[in-house]
Amino acid sequence: MFLYGMNLMSSGLQKAAGDKLRVLLASMTSTPFKGVMTGLGVTSVIQSSSATTVMVVSFVNAGLLTLSQAIGVIMGANIGTTVTAWMVSWLGFKADISLLAVPLMLLGFLFSNSKKNQRQNIGELIVGFCLLFLGLSFMKESVPDLGETPQVLEFVKEWSGHGLGSVLIFLVFGTVLTLVLQSSSATMAITLIMLSMGWIPFNMACAMVLGENIGTTITANIAASVGNPSAKRAALSHTIFNVFGVLWALILFRPFLGFVGRLIEALGYPNPAAAGFAVPLDEPNGAAGTAALYGLSMLHTLFNTFNTLILVWFTPQIAKIVTKLIKEPVNKEEAAFRLKYIDAGPLATPELATEQAIKEIIHFAEISRNGLGYARAAINETDSDKFEQLRGKLVKYEEISDRIEYEIASFLNAVSAGEISESTMLKIKAMYKIIGELESLGDSGESISRILYRRNSHNKSFDAETIKKLNSMVDVVDDAYRVMITNLKLAEQGKLEEISNAYNAEERINNFRNDLREEEINSLEDNRKNYQTSVYFIDVVSELEKMGDFMINISQVLYKSR
Repeated sequence: MFLYGMNLMSSGLQKAAGDKLRVLLASMTSTPFKGVMTGLGVTSVIQSSSATTVMVVSFVNAGLLTLSQAIGVIMGANIGTTVTAWMVSWLGFKADISLLAVPLMLLGFLFSNSKKNQRQNIGELIVGFCLLFLGLSFMKESVPDLGETPQVLEFVKEWSGHGLGSVLIFLVFGTVLTLVLQSSSATMAITLIMLSMGWIPFNMACAMVLGENIGTTITANIAASVGNPSAKRAALSHTIFNVFGVLWALILFRPFLGFVGRLIEALGYPNPAAAGFAVPLDEPNGAAGTAALYGLSMLHTLFNTFNTLILVWFTPQIAKIVTKLIKEPVNKEEAAFRLKYIDAGPLATPELATEQAIKEIIHFAEISRNGLGYARAAINETDSDKFEQLRGKLVKYEEISDRIEYEIASFLNAVSAGEISESTMLKIKAMYKIIGELESLGDSGESISRILYRRNSHNKSFDAETIKKLNSMVDVVDDAYRVMITNLKLAEQGKLEEISNAYNAEERINNFRNDLREEEINSLEDNRKNYQTSVYFIDVVSELEKMGDFMINISQVLYKSR
């Protein structure tokens, strides 16, 4: 329940403020320090460093952020995620939020049933907030009373009495627990409960927190393993950041805990790092319990803050290191024909996921336009061997189009399987139609290669004048491609007001097709052209005109779904 509540709360926050957060991430990262503050602010709001990191990676892919800027945001996200621990310490243990859960949840359901998307998102946030603290309350109640189970206490004492060895054991335990739960925030909540109930001493709880910071980076690297180099570099920079922090924290473990203890003592609470400190089993919410909770939350915040203050100066160097370690694919041409934005699977919320899908569709359109370039080259090629190479590339382009369409469709299927709003579902339906049309554009390029192959098989060729006409036709189609991609980008930005440019481009293609066909028929009637050659010419022209139909269909879908 705790995990579901946290996910629901984060999802609602992202939906409610997603657009503003994306604008903030894109604009407030001009320096590493601005990036840190932006990452801190965004993660504090959405309560998910993973979601922040995903958005950052997508911006790196889109060229909106450099890797150095992204690293700054990731550092800030590590500080922002510590807000969860403070929220749990303040509200989850010192106030009985569960008493308010029912009326608050009722309010959340009322908002969720609203017809306005923003109110629905707020309702989701409220329900998630209630479930989070109800789950926390259930976890606290399910922890056995150590007074009734002294063997558990003896077991813990046995593992915590080996000095540095015990620190390393609990560090590994925190790492593994985070990997199992797939949430450092959930692991932090469990650690706070174990500490407050007297299960583990303060220093071992601190060791677990250090392990949780490593565990969350492993999760990110697993997610990025199927992604592109930018995603892998961002994940690796996160790992370098946290592993470096854990190393210096281990070296300075006792002084660091002593510093935290003195800060808590300055606030008027017992020093949790002092020798002999323990949370009374019969009074977990007393001064000692509060000191332990605040001390652990303080250590988590200071660890990430100090680590950021140290490493923020070295963001360019970290970027260089991860770039050297994770290289671009050797075959850059092949890499250009792969998914660029959604390799790592669906995102935390459908709204963010659809943003990724839209970017991928624009990338798909650009790939398709490159295919037209190969079709033009095939039309102009007179050498049979070189033509076969071009024909092979066009066949490959058709296969690439099929694969990209399938992968985007699979991604959209995964997104639509979750809880999505009506507006998001309409967007997804529009995207299904668009990728189908883009795949058809790939088919047209391959069809042109087959027409030219049949021409060559019958030892026919186009004269210079015919090739000139076809190049002019390709120019008109290429302009329609430009218009279509422009409309896709305008739609992504929410600025598509009308599509007269698309209708004009389609009309130019149709008029050009009609003119070329009429000229060719007149030439046949005057016996100036070979009939079979003319048939191949008209077939190529018709296929180019079909491409215009597919493109106007895409613009129409965009306009209707805006």
